[in-house]
Amino acid sequence: MLVKASELRLLDVINISDGRRLGNVIDMEIDLDTGEIRAIILPGPGRFLWFFNRGSDLAIPWSAIVKIGVDVILVNTKDNLG
Repeated sequence: MLVKASELRLLDVINISDGRRLGNVIDMEIDLDTGEIRAIILPGPGRFLWFFNRGSDLAIPWSAIVKIGVDVILVNTKDNLG
């Protein structure tokens, strides 16, 4: 299955370790040397608008992604994400 980066922004991100909805993808961290996606970036808790308070964003490592489906991204992280 091929997915465009713009389509990832429409998907809900769900943490399967506790069932919480974490938000939607707002950015990605890409290694320019290898072209690999290192992490997906989600807005931090309580963030009002996407361009404010950039430091509180949540970076979910690519290795924590369990499945990318047609309407959801499942991640498995036990870290306290707010």
